Formats: sequence, structure tokens, C-alpha cells
Amino acid sequence: MKVTSANIRMWARLGQRGSFFGAALPEIAKEKKNLKLLTADVATLAGMTTFQKKFPEQFFNVGIAEQNMIGIAAGFAMAGDCVFASTYASFIAVRSLEHIRQHLSHMKLNVKVVGFSAGTIMAKSGISHWATEDIAFMRALPRLEIFSPADALEAVKIAEYAASVTTPMYIRISGGPNCPIVYKEDYDFQPGKLVTLREGEDVGIIVTGLMVNESLTASNILKENGISAAVYNMHTIKPIDEQGLKNIFDKHKLIVTVEEHNVTGGLGSAVAEFKSTLNNTPRQIFIGVSDFLDTAGSHKYVLNVLGLTAEKIAAKIKDEWSNCNA
Repeated sequence: MKVTSANIRMWARLGQRGSFFGAALPEIAKEKKNLKLLTADVATLAGMTTFQKKFPEQFFNVGIAEQNMIGIAAGFAMAGDCVFASTYASFIAVRSLEHIRQHLSHMKLNVKVVGFSAGTIMAKSGISHWATEDIAFMRALPRLEIFSPADALEAVKIAEYAASVTTPMYIRISGGPNCPIVYKEDYDFQPGKLVTLREGEDVGIIVTGLMVNESLTASNILKENGISAAVYNMHTIKPIDEQGLKNIFDKHKLIVTVEEHNVTGGLGSAVAEFKSTLNNTPRQIFIGVSDFLDTAGSHKYVLNVLGLTAEKIAAKIKDEWSNCNA
């Protein structure tokens, strides 16, 4: 798709979800006639109506039957189609896990599982609609690639890449409309390769999803406090960029992973697992979700309570940096 400053702003207004389903997939489907889009009765909520109207023979609403949706997607893939299957991340990553394991991971079928409203964006609906364990579940499955875009432009880039290969994937779409813009102009998206968004010497912040924007702001706050913090966007969780991580470990005294996901099994765990295979690596701290909340509220409220705002991320890193130099 053509990337212009106007498109970037429009996609940001649509959010990752709207840009993925409402902008990218309809354009891709013009050329890719074997592309199928399946959903579990959330077409309007997910911004799929444009695709549905333009390509009615390539769109299937299976109803509120997430497990069946994965089975149907597998059948289409076995017939040679490139299939995108999507619903809320909280449902598709948990309720459909066995079917993803059997049909996609084991059989390596060409199905892209897209979990939208990941993280805590569905805060007011309570923890039943949170998706803060989805990366952990999917990361445990062999043969499955995992992507988590930082903004709407990157969601478009990932959609284009996903449609061009036959690898089974889990694509984690987070946030709602009016997604913060991380990339203000076009860039060369390379799957499996982290992106250096901010140079820094003291601390290396490795981050994914919506937390990329928060971490960039946190880096600015740290700079005002005399701490130089680099920010690295890990849009590909699996396969992890091992060489990129080695370069980060060699450069920084403190490593920080930030994610809108449980600190167990997610990005931080993936980084730590690889780091444990190396000698003389820096200390790592984990910033993410460690428990459920007993109360509901706005997304902003939940992020603040969980310590996932730029101010609280910066404060945590500042304290840990002081300990490193005590």
C-alpha cells in the first residue's frame, strides 16, 4: 500500500484494528483472490465492513463459535487459501488454543490468527476481556510466528507481510481508535528484525505494542533526569531477533522490557530466555502486568494502576538505574 503522511494520519485515527481490517486487507484482497477473512460475529466492531461489502464471497461470519472458526480456517487453508481468522484476543488465544495447537501449529497451515483488543484496552469490561497472557500461550506453540505492531502503520506492514507468506501466525492488535503515531513516515519493515527508535547509552528499553509510544515518552523523561535510554521496538516476538539482542546487551548496563502483557511468558521472558544462553550479559528488569485488577475503569486508569504509563515506566527505570550505580 502507498504510504503517505495523510494515510498515516488516517490509519492512526482508525487504530491498529481499523487499519488492519478496513484499510490493508481490502487492498490486499484486490490482488490476492485466495484471501479469506473469517470472524466470530464481530465484523462491525473490528472494522471489517468494507472488506465484507467489497468481497462478500471471501468473507465468512461463523457466529460466536471461536473454536469452529479455527477449524473452518484450517479447512480453507488445506484447500490452498490464505486465511485470516479474527476475534477478541482474549477469546481467540484462550478459548481456541487447543484448535490453534492442533490445526495450525502441528499442521503448519496458512492461517493468520489475529487477536484484536489485546492487552487491557477492554478495561471497562473487566478481566474477562483482558488479553494479557496471549503471547505466552502462543509463544509456547512451535512453528507459529508472533507479531505485535507499535502503531497503525506497522499493523498495515504486518498485514502485507502476513498475506505474502504461508507461515501460520498470531498477530496481536492492541489499542482502539486514535492510535499514537510512532512512525511518522514510511520505513523498511523487516520481519524478525527489531527497530532502533531512540539511541541511548545507559539503558536499553525493549518494548512492543502500545507500550512503544509510552516508552518513547519515558525516554524523554529519563533524559531530563540525566539518564540516556535507547528504545527498541520488538514488533516480532517470535522468532526473536537474536543478533539484535546481542548488540543491545553489549551496549547497555541495564536492560528493561516493557509490555502490556503478563511479565511471565511474554516479551520479557523471550528476551531473558535468550539472554540466559550468553555470558556476561546486563541485568534485566521486567515492566508489565503481574496480576488482575479487582476493579474496572478506563484504559488510562488501568494502565496507571498497572504502572504502564510513561511517567511510571520512567520512575521505575530511574530507581533501578540508581541501584545499578549505588
